[in-house]
Amino acid sequence: MKTNHTLPGADDITRVRLENGITVLARANFASPSVVISGYMATGSLNDTDEKLGLSYFTSLGLMRGTQKRSFQQIFDALESAGASLGFSAGVHTTGFSGRALAEDLPLLLDVLVETSQQPIFPASEMERLRAQMLTGLAMRAQDTGEMASLTFDQMIYAGHPYRRPEDGYTETIQAITQKDILEYHRRWYGPRDMVIVAVGAVEPQQVVDMVEKTLGGWQNPQQPPAVLLPPLEPLSQPAFQKYEIPGKVQSDLIMGVIGPYRKSDDYLAASLGNNILGQFGMMGRIGKSVRERSGLAYYAYSAVNAGIGPGTWEVSAGVNPRNLSKAEALTRKEIARFANKKVFWSELRDSQANYIGRLPLSLESNGGVASALLNLQRYDLDLDYYRTYADRVRVVTPANVLEAAHRYWDLNRLVVAVAGP
Repeated sequence: MKTNHTLPGADDITRVRLENGITVLARANFASPSVVISGYMATGSLNDTDEKLGLSYFTSLGLMRGTQKRSFQQIFDALESAGASLGFSAGVHTTGFSGRALAEDLPLLLDVLVETSQQPIFPASEMERLRAQMLTGLAMRAQDTGEMASLTFDQMIYAGHPYRRPEDGYTETIQAITQKDILEYHRRWYGPRDMVIVAVGAVEPQQVVDMVEKTLGGWQNPQQPPAVLLPPLEPLSQPAFQKYEIPGKVQSDLIMGVIGPYRKSDDYLAASLGNNILGQFGMMGRIGKSVRERSGLAYYAYSAVNAGIGPGTWEVSAGVNPRNLSKAEALTRKEIARFANKKVFWSELRDSQANYIGRLPLSLESNGGVASALLNLQRYDLDLDYYRTYADRVRVVTPANVLEAAHRYWDLNRLVVAVAGP
């Protein structure tokens, strides 16, 4: 079969690891005058204590609020005058960044990245504004049935594991964080070890490597600890159910799920294709057709495989009228049981395979899409030719493979059910 060389591969992706531990990936695209950078530093909420959960997230939001050289307004003006952008946000394992500019302004973008990541001062007045915004967001979360169902679900299914905790913390933990905590967190955890930066656009890859070497190659932090190891997850031995009550709401949000595959699991693609059939393709797959369309029991209903560095989840979500909650749950259980015990039809699988193969090139039409794809290659330790061989990987999945994955993960004796609503 002919290889599609419009997709990124080993022959047009440059990957270089600098002496200080930074990995650079670059790919040229001169069809656009712009350039996108994306990447991450190896620090996230895994480093947070329970008492000050949200510290990593708070720190990431404060990086651009003022540095040793420029104020928040001056940083904003420098980017705005060039039509450029840059932002940071912390997750569980990493603190990500992304930005874009015209190719001629890539040096500016890298200079601001260096300045904000290495020389932030976290001005007290700006950090208090951020704290107020975060607390407002947490108050809104507490009244959101979808958010609270998700939070409750994670707390049950990841009991005793770091994944049970929200990266943005809780009201009391955000209130407990001081400016000193943020400065110390940055001093200790921010550094070049295992940092990744991707650049895609109208710049020669070697030129990108040279620029990054010049601006970031000298960064050192001898005190930067190694990445925190993710502890093993002890799976639940029995079903779990919990309801989070929010008075006055007219909708209940329901999440039902199990522990799913890692992104690097051998059966990830079989699980993902199966999930497309279960609750994504068309009008949200079998779940959407059964629970929403045919029975009218939900405002929305779909399934998702959330796979990452650690153990992910495979879950079904639905928004329902509280009076229909029991019926919606029972029908969803029935669809899950059928999916976990009977092979999907070849016609369903072929439709999903065609969907996956067809949408990959569409996702790579923009510089941002390619940058995100290259970042995933590094994050999940995938082969540089992964996207070139993707169609073949998808095509070899059979209904038997899907059933095997579904049967492995969807153990209804360990099903976790979370509800948030009135």
